[in-house]
Amino acid sequence: MTAKYERLLEYLAETTDWVTAGELADRLGVTTRSVRSYVTSVKTAAKPLEVIASSTSGYRLNREAYASFLAGLRVRDAEPGSPRDRVHAIIRGLGDAPDGLDVYDLAATMYVSESTVEADLRKAKLLVEDAGLGLTRRGSVVALTGSELNRRRLLSRLFRDESAQGFLDLQNIQREFLSGDLTAFKSALIEMLDGNGYFVNEYSIDNVLLHIAIAVDRVAKKQSIGPGDEDARPASATVRDVAAQLDGLVRAHFDAGLSPRELDYLSVLLTTRVLTPGHDQPAEAVADSYLEPDDLAAMRRIVRLASEEYLVDLDDEDFIVRLSLHIRNLVARAQEKSFSRNPMTRSIKSTFPMIYELAVFIASQIQRREGIVINDDEIAYIALHVGSHLERQNLREERVTCAIVCPNYYDMHVILRQRLEAELGSELQVDVVITRADVDWAALSSDIVVTTISVPAARDNVVVIQPFLTKGDIEAVRRAITTVRRHRRRMLLKDELLQYFDERLFRRNLHAGDESAMIRTLGDSMVALGIIDESYVEGAIERERMSSTAFTDTIAVPHAMAMSASRTAIAIVVNETPMTWGENRVNVIALIAFSSSGRRAFQTVFDQLVEVFSDRDDVQRIVRRATDFASFIDELVHVMDT
Repeated sequence: MTAKYERLLEYLAETTDWVTAGELADRLGVTTRSVRSYVTSVKTAAKPLEVIASSTSGYRLNREAYASFLAGLRVRDAEPGSPRDRVHAIIRGLGDAPDGLDVYDLAATMYVSESTVEADLRKAKLLVEDAGLGLTRRGSVVALTGSELNRRRLLSRLFRDESAQGFLDLQNIQREFLSGDLTAFKSALIEMLDGNGYFVNEYSIDNVLLHIAIAVDRVAKKQSIGPGDEDARPASATVRDVAAQLDGLVRAHFDAGLSPRELDYLSVLLTTRVLTPGHDQPAEAVADSYLEPDDLAAMRRIVRLASEEYLVDLDDEDFIVRLSLHIRNLVARAQEKSFSRNPMTRSIKSTFPMIYELAVFIASQIQRREGIVINDDEIAYIALHVGSHLERQNLREERVTCAIVCPNYYDMHVILRQRLEAELGSELQVDVVITRADVDWAALSSDIVVTTISVPAARDNVVVIQPFLTKGDIEAVRRAITTVRRHRRRMLLKDELLQYFDERLFRRNLHAGDESAMIRTLGDSMVALGIIDESYVEGAIERERMSSTAFTDTIAVPHAMAMSASRTAIAIVVNETPMTWGENRVNVIALIAFSSSGRRAFQTVFDQLVEVFSDRDDVQRIVRRATDFASFIDELVHVMDT
């Protein structure tokens, strides 16, 4: 499928509601006629499966049929006749043939014409050159040129491209490259690493297992790393230790012997992508053993700056040491332009925009210090460090207060309270237990009321449960807690956010050529009002280049990392037709300018603005009805109040 077909199906997969052709056209940046054409093509390709249902209300995905369709696509792509598989097969064949392959032989082997092979070679050339390799031609013979390491990196990329998004499938890796049990090897490897006192990054280990599988396969085909391939620096004691133990595991599980060069190369991948030393050791001991004093001092300075800019408490030695170890490996990867993939990047970015923004700030400081480039996947790993630290501090949300109404009968109310606190104690604080049946419901001020008796008048915050708590009751209370928290956030946002909008900074159906042009256009309106200067605009563009501020599929929130505005304000554009922003197409663009005095509002406004505009139906309502500034505010308040 083309990218447009995939995006259509992905967008339909995001909702269980009907989606109109117009909405799909806006999201894909095409006409409604094209949408109908795409739907027809998908239906034809999926027959006899009914993947997309059509009606006067629009289109809706049949999820069971869609899952079967995707499974069929993966099987089809693995068949020798598919176009992508032909290109990948040619590249793999060239990698296994030092003297090259004959075009006519390739055509005969694949049962296609010579012109088809020539077209496939042109596609292969783009992939090959992007990996730092080349194709040479002598008559009808084509050969692959370049280092063995680049060949392996290309194989790794091809395999990942053939895999579904997210975590790699170990069984697929095993079928492609190995005869041994890769799952058993992984278990033994983790046990060995854990026994040596390492934290293991489960998000990255499967990618390194792919490299190990490729290495075993290539060495079996007499394609080993050459003297010019590996790092010229001597291996560290850590790498040598890991290499020695890795050698034993590879021999035991795959009956293969790798050279010291191969083992050092794979051990460097493990130590820079997967391993963090110091498990069960105090932070001070870890720092003394594994970190340079200058690096640790630099990280303390960066963390202090982040804490001051975003008013969060990151001053924790264990956090700083663990993050420093991660950054040490990140810098090593960046210097080799060999980043770790993170299958959670998109969800981290859209679900925790403020934490991701903190990670962007930290990454920007590291970039300047080290002279490197840090991509979105690596920023998301920093966000995981920051988020887990903040979660441990329990800064995100306070517990919800609860009143229990349970008429006295022996100790039923005591048992009920104990069960609730055992199940939901980290989220719920019981502040009153009423054991009478004549309840003054209006006098109850707790966030939620959990009652075993019916309530005369319906109340949104009341959960009626059984006298003996069931699993269904627990889930009902948990849903009520979620609703209260969401309402709290919305009300806080409403109080904070509305004061930052200005009719002079509201635009509808304003379009620009690209992200930078839009930022400049919105920035000029703020400059004219004396809110920011040109340096803030340039800072917002610089921030955008680091990582797209399209945190969801509907809104982009460009901003500078310096809080230098004269006052906090938001310039906002609401467009009926979305514009391309990074990898997304967004209807709403909100340029935020924060003043130094507005630091305390930053987290609330930033996080919750993204949350409000993350609901597809809410955004569509605002886009349709916000025809001017007054109606925009009305619709925004309505969305926040619901």
